[in-house]
Amino acid sequence: MNLLGAFGNAFKIPDLRKKILFTLLIIAVYRFGAHVPTPGIDVQAAQDFARGAQGGVFQFINLFSGGALTQLAIFALGIMPYITSSIIMQLLTVVIPKLEAWSKEGETGTKKITQWTRYLTVVLALLQSTGLAFLFHNGGGVPAVGGQPVDLIPNFTAPRVALVVLSLTAGTALIMWLGELITQRGIGNGMSILIFASIVSTLPSEGNAILQQKGAFIFALICLLGLAIIVFIVIMEQGQRRIPVQYAKRVVGRQMYAGSSTYIPLKVNQAGVIPIIFASSVLYIPSLLQNVIQQPGIQNFISNYLVNSSSLLYMLLYGLMVVFFAYFYTAITFNPNDVADNMKKYGGFIPGIRPGRQTAEYLDRILSRITLPGALFIAAIALLPSIFTATQNIQQLPFGGTSILITVGVTLETMKQIESQLTMRHYEGFLR
Repeated sequence: MNLLGAFGNAFKIPDLRKKILFTLLIIAVYRFGAHVPTPGIDVQAAQDFARGAQGGVFQFINLFSGGALTQLAIFALGIMPYITSSIIMQLLTVVIPKLEAWSKEGETGTKKITQWTRYLTVVLALLQSTGLAFLFHNGGGVPAVGGQPVDLIPNFTAPRVALVVLSLTAGTALIMWLGELITQRGIGNGMSILIFASIVSTLPSEGNAILQQKGAFIFALICLLGLAIIVFIVIMEQGQRRIPVQYAKRVVGRQMYAGSSTYIPLKVNQAGVIPIIFASSVLYIPSLLQNVIQQPGIQNFISNYLVNSSSLLYMLLYGLMVVFFAYFYTAITFNPNDVADNMKKYGGFIPGIRPGRQTAEYLDRILSRITLPGALFIAAIALLPSIFTATQNIQQLPFGGTSILITVGVTLETMKQIESQLTMRHYEGFLR
């Protein structure tokens, strides 16, 4: 009753109700675009292709488009170009001094970085859509129902390819605009909400496929497994190591400020789902090379070991890359030296640790220790669908680790935002 009452309170507030309804409207537009076929595509061949394109990294990329990739819709690229460009800009901010200076300029610098992120998104969308056009001309490397690859783009001419490329690129730009609209006028982070909508939209069809293929017992077992995964993900997402920080008394002008105590929250899963996206992007390269390299031996090796998600080599490489990118991304996003310098600047110190270099070394040591269980956890979550594919012969896992990891994370952040809106207006919220 408390949860239902909180939802009722959210709709009692006019501005919050408008934000929620606006977000739902944008999601409806986004889902509509995921079913609009791209001009120049053979729709019947696309349906045959969708039935054959299941499992592996290709299915992971399709997850972020809500099934639009296998349907060859105008939103086939989904949000992946924007995610990739955002990650690239974050990496370049550490390397390029100009971008680092922009990141320290506040709102003005953030707007400049966001604008360049949009430009890079369009460039990546052009490149990816061109690659997909040639890939789908050869049937995407996926056998159709009849056993032979199908030509999804008949009459493969330059104007037809240009039409497909421009349509897919425009679809990506529209998705980017819809996500920014949600961020500005709706509830939650727009891009995260669109990813959430894409993942949730595929759950009913995947659950029905499991029910028809394996029966009610296996379906109930998977549902219980999904519930257990959700509980563990919530625990890991909320888990953090709190480093106590003490600030000494200081004098500013003629006023003396008393000392205070606070803490630095270091999350166990500091990198979130980014390592999975990085690792999947790297493993997507062999599937593209498979359609370029014409040597049968290399093609068979890639098909059996580097693309097949049920092979041991694939799972080993996938798990190791997830752990590596978890450390890599954490090292980029959290700089112990900057934190130590800021603490020293404002008179803060960790009890028992000298300010400056020793504080930075202490934070780096703690972060390295707590990142390991977080990295192993998300690696296990990411490999869960592959393990089920290998042991239970299930092509699609409704509660796949990556999808639930993203879904739970976005849900928690959105609920916290609504919670803060309700608390400001003296309403009881969702969380206790």
